[in-house]
Amino acid sequence: MSTRAVAPWVRTRLRAAPGAAVALAVLVLVTAFLAAAFPRALDRYQDAGLRHRIDSSSAAQCNLRLMAAEAGLDSSPQAREAALAPETMKDRFEAALRVPERPLRVDGASSAYGVRLPKRSDATDKWLSRVSPRGPQFLLTTRSELPRHSRLVAGRAPVHTPAPDAPPEGPAGPPEVVALEGTVTSATARTMRIEVGSVVHLDALPLGGKAEVRVTGIVEPLAPKSPYWSIDTTLHTPELVADRIGELSHWVGALMLPPEAGPALAGLTPSPEQFWDLAPDTDGLTAPDVPRLTSAVAALESGHSLVALREEIGETLTVASDFEGLVDAYRNARAAVDPVVAVAAFGVGAVAGVVILMAGALAGARRAAELALLRARGGSLRGMAGRLCAELAVVAVPAAAVGWLAAYLLLPGARTAASVLAAAAVALVACAGLPVRAAVAHLRPSAHSDRADTVRARPSRRRTVAELTVVVLTVGAVVALRRRGTDGGTDQLVSAAPVLVGVVASLLLVRLYPLPLRLVARPLALRRGAVGFLSAARAGRAPATALLPLLALLIALTTAAFGGSVLAGVADSRERAATGEVGADARLQKGPGKSFDARSLAAVRAATGVREVSPVGIDPWVSLPDGGDDVTLLAVDPASYARLAARTGIGAFDAAALDGGGKERAFPVLASPKAAQRLGRDKDVELRSHLLGGSFTARAVQVVRSTPAVRDTEFVMVSSAALPGHRPTALMVTGDGPDATALRAAAGPAATVHVRAEKIAAYADGPLQKGAGGVYASAVAAGAGYAVLAVLLSLLQAAPERRALLARLRTMGLSRRSGRRLLIFESLPQALLAACGGVLVGWAAIRLLSPDIDLSTLALAARAQAGVTVPDALRPDAWSLFLPALAVVGIAVGVAAGQAWWTTRRTTTTELRAGDAR
Repeated sequence: MSTRAVAPWVRTRLRAAPGAAVALAVLVLVTAFLAAAFPRALDRYQDAGLRHRIDSSSAAQCNLRLMAAEAGLDSSPQAREAALAPETMKDRFEAALRVPERPLRVDGASSAYGVRLPKRSDATDKWLSRVSPRGPQFLLTTRSELPRHSRLVAGRAPVHTPAPDAPPEGPAGPPEVVALEGTVTSATARTMRIEVGSVVHLDALPLGGKAEVRVTGIVEPLAPKSPYWSIDTTLHTPELVADRIGELSHWVGALMLPPEAGPALAGLTPSPEQFWDLAPDTDGLTAPDVPRLTSAVAALESGHSLVALREEIGETLTVASDFEGLVDAYRNARAAVDPVVAVAAFGVGAVAGVVILMAGALAGARRAAELALLRARGGSLRGMAGRLCAELAVVAVPAAAVGWLAAYLLLPGARTAASVLAAAAVALVACAGLPVRAAVAHLRPSAHSDRADTVRARPSRRRTVAELTVVVLTVGAVVALRRRGTDGGTDQLVSAAPVLVGVVASLLLVRLYPLPLRLVARPLALRRGAVGFLSAARAGRAPATALLPLLALLIALTTAAFGGSVLAGVADSRERAATGEVGADARLQKGPGKSFDARSLAAVRAATGVREVSPVGIDPWVSLPDGGDDVTLLAVDPASYARLAARTGIGAFDAAALDGGGKERAFPVLASPKAAQRLGRDKDVELRSHLLGGSFTARAVQVVRSTPAVRDTEFVMVSSAALPGHRPTALMVTGDGPDATALRAAAGPAATVHVRAEKIAAYADGPLQKGAGGVYASAVAAGAGYAVLAVLLSLLQAAPERRALLARLRTMGLSRRSGRRLLIFESLPQALLAACGGVLVGWAAIRLLSPDIDLSTLALAARAQAGVTVPDALRPDAWSLFLPALAVVGIAVGVAAGQAWWTTRRTTTTELRAGDAR
């Protein structure tokens, strides 16, 4: 007859050590949360990066532009009118919305369709605004759903009245003048001086006829930046178009007709152009959709989707879009960012895994006698491991589930599978660490075990083979990274290279650790004091398994050094790029022919945060005597501009180099290399500036490769004394965070203001950069936290034995001060070894892997727009190397001192009770 167990194993063990169970639950919960949050954070910023890449681009880039031309004059008028009728255009638009394949979706509300003339037409009215003898040009187009996207501010909506049919005996061909009604935007009306009732006469039409458009209404766009309006910015705001010479020539705008006027455009051109501008809908797009998204766009441009569209619309249909280029740009950016982020993921993942194993090792060390007794009394390995696994699963599995749930709730809108697997992996490691270690340690029952001191331990052959395997993997990862870098995408072995370097270094230090202890212990044994010798002896008596914290600390310090250097390199790249683009803390500039007066200069100097202003006169069109390309002339204040160049590190020079010159002598100039070569050595050259209003004799005295005021151009720099009548066209501001709002108010609306701080923020504006930087910073912080936890666990593992030792020594007359020194000196060797090793390994890993780590994409969200060269190579950061290492030493010393302080205040008999660990 079987009897039920009075005290079940799991319940008994949890009640016997509730503190350890709670600590394990907290550790697993936090680790599972971080493990589950990492893939969800990646999904969120990658998805947001894809949508931002599309949404932030212009409609001309991302819209799908469908265009078709109807048959020419050989078609019957009735057929042409039917093809251009609003009902037909709407039916074709709805058909176009159904054709694109998932995940490509079209936002019908932001899309537009209509009929337009293929080319802009010249306006002949003299009362229209013009900046040159040539009059403005207008795009004549119909626009669907115009009332839905605009607000009528004056007049009425246009109405189209079809022209009466010509009698059968009448002449064939288009009428001489086509009368139409249309609307313009308020910006167009204001710029062109158009009012309600104005009639715009258009000439030079394809069929030789003329058109007169009566403006019946003025509208205000509700969302000028929406795809409906931004597909062609001249729809809402006129623009000045440059002619071949490069000067501003004429205005370009748009006259919008009612949809019913589409057939009337057939009388103005043999082939009016039908268009359907389809705006993509980015809601719901995710990073895994990129391959299918590219295929869907390719099918529209030249595949089966285009065939389906031509069946609905006509054989002349063409599809044009830069959408695929946007997706490719996102894919390339992500391919550059992902390997860098993966390095942090591998680092913090390795440290977290080691810390969880350390927690199991701590529990196994404290229960070594219990487990040995179970084996000696006939307990099987399977039964013992199963009981331990069940005991841990009761705590770890619910904690991992809570951690996953917290990540799920805090980071919504991401895929679930990867986060569930990550949390499950944490629970598996937490449940399997102690059972596996106990099974290996108690393979054979034994009454007692030999000492496994650090100094006396001898590595086995299996351990040697395992260490050599890790070394080979590390060498392979480093060689692969050096050969192809991170441009080939994310490779797990390559991303784990910094972690593997830390593992190899920890294995090497484990082998070398006994040597310094032996060397230190011998001279300390000859000294009179016992503290030094006991500290060295105690450090050597530590069990070999206590070196697991060394592995955790080295990986954590390597990851922290690598991650901190990445973040520092990103910040440095952004600083340098912004400085190169702006040239100062802020830059105020006016266009050609405009300048700052004394009042504006004084207002800028009085603005908040401004410390110094360097006025610069800029003329980009100064000819040299050799007749080559024009160079840029800079008229500067030598003293302030030299200080600016020295502060920014861009083309530093001595202000005295620009001193001298006058009516009878040539003014010294500093020139870029090519400009100096064209000016010649020791030659006086006459230079004239039309924009700055003056001329002077120049002599090149020094070559300057770059300068803050201009970039990517050849320049000549002279003192402002050479042009006494000029006024500055640019103000270079130096200060401590100058207020952009105050600067814009002081400079006036005609000035362009660039602030370095705003440029830095713009570089990090992309979700891909923001998300990757946040994940990397969080990973570094988590790795530092696990490093601290590793120090605490290593000290807690030896805490009972240390307390007992200190109590025995106190009965022999050891003072409290000496006891504190003993515990501190005992903990120092391993902390110093980890700190020094972490610094060296972190530096070596960075130097070894930096040539092939590309930080440009992570640093600069808009590097192409910046147009500057920045140092993207990863470099060691001193703070990231030494600060975590010093923190590890400080924490070890602080915990040891606290433990000694607490122990010396407890009674000796409490610490020396029978049965406690010695």
